[in-house]
Amino acid sequence: MAKRVYIGVGGKARKVKKIYIGVAGVARKVKKAYIGVGGVARIFWSGGALEYYGVITPLSAGRRSLAAASVGNCALFGGGYTDSAVSSVVDAYSASLTRSTPTALSAARYELAGVSVGSYALFGGGNTGGSSAYYRSTVVDAYNASLSRTIPTALSVGRDGLAAAAVGNYALFAGGYRSAVSSVVDAYSASLTRSTPGELSNTRVSMAAAPVGDYALFGGGENNSDDRVAYVDAYNASLTRSTATNLSAARKLLAAAHVGSYALFGGGFSMTSVVDAYDTSLTRTTIDPLSETARNLAAASVGTYALFGGGCENITPYRSAVTAYNASLTRTIMTDLSEARYDLAAASVGDYALFGGGRGDSASAVVDAYTI
Repeated sequence: MAKRVYIGVGGKARKVKKIYIGVAGVARKVKKAYIGVGGVARIFWSGGALEYYGVITPLSAGRRSLAAASVGNCALFGGGYTDSAVSSVVDAYSASLTRSTPTALSAARYELAGVSVGSYALFGGGNTGGSSAYYRSTVVDAYNASLSRTIPTALSVGRDGLAAAAVGNYALFAGGYRSAVSSVVDAYSASLTRSTPGELSNTRVSMAAAPVGDYALFGGGENNSDDRVAYVDAYNASLTRSTATNLSAARKLLAAAHVGSYALFGGGFSMTSVVDAYDTSLTRTTIDPLSETARNLAAASVGTYALFGGGCENITPYRSAVTAYNASLTRTIMTDLSEARYDLAAASVGDYALFGGGRGDSASAVVDAYTI
């Protein structure tokens, strides 16, 4: 399947940046080009613009509250909850969108977090199927570019509803819930060595995290008093914590992604469409909002775009809207997801951003792809 177009120049493959065809003796620039794949027209040229690619091979099982991360040439979707059970399944999508099913997680769990560091995709924490602290997992599974699984040192405290982001040579798992809301942060180096840097400035669960410049940011969430918060903590590559300007609105169950020189925090509950952008000096601006209010949404980055998709409005109605921001923070309203759903996950691979799983009236296996 073509993703880029090349021509031979002087014995070397050169990437094509513009395509023209002759129309009535006039050269016209081609804005989009399609090829047939399995009887479906798939876009393979858009001149660098972001486009909806379509529905690809579904997850091997429908599930919500799963996590996603990328490693090598694969995007991985791990864990989650089906309509009847906690899952340990991991689905991997290559840069050609071929799905495989590598070794499962070492423990079935949902409400876990995914993050990439060095040559690994990590899946940490989660809930193994109960309401007591006993069911909040400490397990971390690591997958390399060959999709082989190893099990690093466990988290220092088991918890679900945590958030994860990478900075420098570290992946950080922060906050979450055990028997109370946590402020613990666990860091894993590129060699999978665990350390425990300074805790968050406040206990928090259901926050979002994204990298920007030399920082990993953790924003929003809910504290032990069930109050939604606007705090933003920043960890640098030495794992030193500082405090950035608060989000413009206190919220939990939001999503975050990075694009260019910005980390974006969008949506959340209480119901909002607000998007806050933090630059590399941690200066906050509030940009054009999401096209719809949404909580329990997902976000991913591909090329020079950050995408926010799905979610719900206080459970129903479910959301299918996708809003994209480029490196200049210009907003584009994209083609909707093929199926409205919340508690989905998102990751990127090659020229694609993938939105997988989630829940509408039941657990979904649908994966929607957006491409450059």
